Amino acid sequence: MKKKLNKNKISGGDFYYNDSLEVIKDVKFIRKYKGKIDLVFTSPPFPLLSAKKYGNEKGQKYIDWFAKFAKPLRNILTKKGSIVIEIGNSWTPGHPTYSLIEIKALMKFMEVGNFKLCQKFVWHNPAKLPGPAEWVTKYRERVKDSFTEIWWFSKTERPYANNRKILSEYSKGMLKLLERQKYNAGKRATGHNINKKSFLTKNKGAIPPNIFAKSTYDEENFGNFLPISNTNNVNNYREYCFKNNLTPHPARMPQDIVEFFIKFLTKEKSIILDPFAGSNTTGYVASKLKRKWISIEKDIDYINGSKGWFL
Repeated sequence: MKKKLNKNKISGGDFYYNDSLEVIKDVKFIRKYKGKIDLVFTSPPFPLLSAKKYGNEKGQKYIDWFAKFAKPLRNILTKKGSIVIEIGNSWTPGHPTYSLIEIKALMKFMEVGNFKLCQKFVWHNPAKLPGPAEWVTKYRERVKDSFTEIWWFSKTERPYANNRKILSEYSKGMLKLLERQKYNAGKRATGHNINKKSFLTKNKGAIPPNIFAKSTYDEENFGNFLPISNTNNVNNYREYCFKNNLTPHPARMPQDIVEFFIKFLTKEKSIILDPFAGSNTTGYVASKLKRKWISIEKDIDYINGSKGWFL
């Protein structure tokens, strides 16, 4: 039976308590937001081997389930809007081999929605628990799986994007180079011919790479990845959940990653949608950056706990 749309107003955003597919296919929702969403940023349930509280399908069911979101999301996306999806790796049940379920799901999503793949990002998280445990810690036949991938899709090959808004600080090595005003120019083995002044223009910062990491930033190697800081409002969120007997979401997205994509792919007053909001990190960061946000979550405890971000 279809659940009636239940919208909660939280600090300037709209939080829908419902199944996300039902919400984005609802006639009233479509009428209100058709062609108006500038960014869909989300981390859907992964195709994990074991069931989680927040729900997850497996195998072909996961592929078919994920594809159902393609057309409804395309319908509410602006002409130059983007969809950014973080998704984890999966393994073959009972075997020490990788499964390509998430890749197949993304390919079908892309095909059904007629989306363009703009770029892929990697989030390296060394704090992840060793997994899959059976093959990593029990039989010792595999190493720890410590990254997930973030995929950027859009309706067009050239959606709105501006990397000037996400420039990072120059590394120590780059600052030395700019100060020295001398570079090892000449022809490379790749065939590229590097001019003496190619890398000596001082801009307002460095163009960031497509890798996020929580480990120490390698300043001497010209910024090999985007460092993820620990300075965020996560303690307020946790304390609020514990104080109100609410279970914190187990898989929260780092605020730095959300902020990166919102700054990169949207403008102030843009509308951001997270169909699998969880703790609502997306809504909180969007609010800080003066964007409008819409979040969808089918666990009322997660919705109530999200109020802790805004204290």
